[in-house]
Amino acid sequence: MAMLHAAAFLCLLVSVRGDLLHSAGFESLAHWDCWSPVHCELTTTAHSGHHAVKVTGRQENWQGPSQYVSVQPGHQYHVTGYVKLLNDNGHAQSVKMTLDYHFADDTEDYATAASVSNVHVRDGWVHLTGGFTAPSKALKQTRIYFEGPQPSVTFLVDDASVTQVGGQTSWRNVTDHVIEQMRKSNIHIHVTRSQDVEQADVQIHVVQKKKSFPFGTALNVHKYNDNVANGKYRDFIHNHFNWAVPGNALKWYAIESHQGQRNFQPALDMIHRLHSRGLKVRGHNLIWSVEKYVQGWVKQLTGDTLRHAVQHHIQETMNVTRGMLEHWDVNNENLHGHWFEERLHDNNYNIEVFRIAHNADPTMKLFLNEYNVVANGEKTNAYLAQAKQVKAANVGLYGIGVQCHFGEEQNPDPDTIKARLDTLAAAGLPIWVTELDVIAQDENKRADFLEHALRALYGHPAVEGILLWGFWDQAHWRGEKASLVKGDNLELTAAGRRFLDLVENQWMTDETHVLSQSRDTFTVRGFHGDYELHVIYKGHDLTNLKKTFTLGKENLIVKLTVDV
Repeated sequence: MAMLHAAAFLCLLVSVRGDLLHSAGFESLAHWDCWSPVHCELTTTAHSGHHAVKVTGRQENWQGPSQYVSVQPGHQYHVTGYVKLLNDNGHAQSVKMTLDYHFADDTEDYATAASVSNVHVRDGWVHLTGGFTAPSKALKQTRIYFEGPQPSVTFLVDDASVTQVGGQTSWRNVTDHVIEQMRKSNIHIHVTRSQDVEQADVQIHVVQKKKSFPFGTALNVHKYNDNVANGKYRDFIHNHFNWAVPGNALKWYAIESHQGQRNFQPALDMIHRLHSRGLKVRGHNLIWSVEKYVQGWVKQLTGDTLRHAVQHHIQETMNVTRGMLEHWDVNNENLHGHWFEERLHDNNYNIEVFRIAHNADPTMKLFLNEYNVVANGEKTNAYLAQAKQVKAANVGLYGIGVQCHFGEEQNPDPDTIKARLDTLAAAGLPIWVTELDVIAQDENKRADFLEHALRALYGHPAVEGILLWGFWDQAHWRGEKASLVKGDNLELTAAGRRFLDLVENQWMTDETHVLSQSRDTFTVRGFHGDYELHVIYKGHDLTNLKKTFTLGKENLIVKLTVDV
């Protein structure tokens, strides 16, 4: 696709500073801690160099070699390391690099910087790569450590690094260039005048009426369907978005919380109303592999009974919603949860689920959907590998869904966002931002955070659409600190005003050209969408000459005749 090929013409400018780790190549144990009962020793079985470290004696999954690192609050960091299992007890293991933050107020918090699941001895050296944003809170000390496998598993570690990234001042030039080249096309306008019409008396007003690029939001089905209480909520959605996703309403547990009692009606009511107002709708999601979101009756199923239940649910759900949805997220957050695979003892079940969905509707655009791949880099590389695997299986995968839930008071770094998007774009698939939110107590900071995220995402050539994961404080899972509007009257916050300025002002085209300034032929660079052209003669709009057209990725030639 041209959209993806265009990624090649830009070089992402990411500043990478020196490694914060000592003895990062594990040629010695200097600066590495292996507190009792953990035992660490040098071994000549190395990923590179002469040595790696062999880790034994663990009694808990979280135990492993660690080192204190000096990080700055609010700054972005890239991490990498290699792990090799020497035994796996016949079970898939997880390996991680984790941060332990000790704050100045004597509180403590943990964050996973990089992780890989389903690791076996046969995989050899496993590359951990990811990143983290240090909390925007005074730090006393920070420790990074390797963890994950069962305590009885012996493993090797080698070639670790922690480097600060981001912070370049040139990111805006990069994103603006992509927006100009990828989100706009030329409108060539030629005006033919009768002899008695002077150039100075004619203006051409080029005004965009609708965007084609998807800007959408997740909805609360109960608030949206409430005809009495929430008319302003619906109006805001209809007036400011062109795509939507029905929040939780299409999830299996919402449709069928009790076996055999299936209720699609709330979701269908919402979808029909959205369609009547011209919005397109994503389907989210067919199944969810994270155990806590699997309803109780499903957890009682095993073997072929479970396989049949999943197949029946997918087929019926896609049949009921046939022709109503543009996308389906198939197996949600499958890198973070493997309940179905583990229950069925089938590591390839994710592929099977995609095959079921693709066979149920071969025309449907099917998606992976995952978090900690852009806002956090814990699973970016693992997600790329999964996308390549599913794509190669030829089971209808259309695109990669990236959730972008930025951490509390985390200022999204555009350089880091683009680096992670570049990684995922290597799968050769379109990327959709399926769940975007930022969180800050101060609404002006929230506005800045949101703009940084939106410019980085809209300014990446692989991104085909952007959906917020809510906007109203009364219908947002993160509350007022993530809201664009608040209160019963949906009062715009600074973040809401910033969002509307971007998508309805800066990223929409509305220009007037005077023929005396631009002659009879001129070119306008316009954002893709639906347009009207008005001929204004001596201050009067000649409505009978109004032209409408849709500007897509190709240039457009419009000819007008002015004869007064």
